[in-house]
Amino acid sequence: MMADKMGAKIIIDTNALMAIIEFKMDILSELERVCDFPYTVFILQGTIDELEKIIREQRGKFKQAARLVLSILGSQHISVIQKKGNVDDLLAEYSQGGALVLTQDIELKRRLTKPYLIIRQKKKIMMVR
Repeated sequence: MMADKMGAKIIIDTNALMAIIEFKMDILSELERVCDFPYTVFILQGTIDELEKIIREQRGKFKQAARLVLSILGSQHISVIQKKGNVDDLLAEYSQGGALVLTQDIELKRRLTKPYLIIRQKKKIMMVR
């Protein structure tokens, strides 16, 4: 696990962020419950771009959820990693470097290095080791 002065790096994927709205979940409280070690939460700039694209291109609940996620992110002091590239490729790369990735994406899970984080039963975050 990649640890430094900030502790572990936890990077939240777009679909996990959308799930917090869909499942009405307090993701940051859940992370506190699961992670009994120091950590810092991050998202990729590409994740923000994906959320903005959903707002532009989709309708209804997805558009509303993406808008809500962006407003939550703005109020939570979550650090943004500015690195450019395909979001899933970057998440896999950070995972190999020791970051914990929180995702619901089945394809992405296959590419991640354990441990990583998933949402279970629409209400709990669980570490996959």
